[in-house]
Amino acid sequence: MLGLAGAAHAATPSPGGVAYGSSTASHLGDRVPLQRGMSGHDVKVLQDALTRLGRPVPLTGSFGPVTQRALRSWERSAKRRVNGRVDRGDLPGLLRAFDAAVIPPPVLGATATINADGTATPPASAPQVIADLFVAANRIATLPYRYGGGHKSFDDTAYDCSGSVSFALHGAGLLDYTMDSTMLESYGDAGPGQWITIYANADHTFLTVAGVRFDTSGQSAAGTRWQPAERSTKGFVVRHPTGL
Repeated sequence: MLGLAGAAHAATPSPGGVAYGSSTASHLGDRVPLQRGMSGHDVKVLQDALTRLGRPVPLTGSFGPVTQRALRSWERSAKRRVNGRVDRGDLPGLLRAFDAAVIPPPVLGATATINADGTATPPASAPQVIADLFVAANRIATLPYRYGGGHKSFDDTAYDCSGSVSFALHGAGLLDYTMDSTMLESYGDAGPGQWITIYANADHTFLTVAGVRFDTSGQSAAGTRWQPAERSTKGFVVRHPTGL
């Protein structure tokens, strides 16, 4: 089962999730006003904020009429000046959409076990696709971090954040080419999943599965990517594989 919007890309993604160019790497608030016709990572964050605020918008990264209508609707409800663009005064209200920034517990209540050797074991109730993800992730759980690792090929000796997430998803049959973290912002469906949730922004990405986190950031002294799920998710776009 593929959680992809289209066929494999021919272009090589930028390693580690860094999107080159001032507009694509911008965070919400870096460019004000943000308005129709603009594109970039900050537009994706705006679209994610609007979705969290009850006005669903596709995470395209392009500020078009759909995004403008959703923004106008939010401006009216927030008693802001209705002009369909993000001004400096709009930012606090929009960024509050990310204030609930702690990963929720797994919906199914089934939690994986992190083992002493740095691997993790899925719960017995996990479907085969989840078991396959754990098998794949365990293969690289204790390998070193290297910027760009895992992007020229799934088979590598070290992996960066998006290379790690891509490898795990690929092992579960959910991804057929490596993605950087900016690409993962549009992967699958919006919001948290029942089993798998992916968090991505222009600088970093990680996933949680069955109540544990697979993340190159904050690796333990044992050097494993498997960690307890709790960490801030502020500023991350939240996605999940379709049906999971």
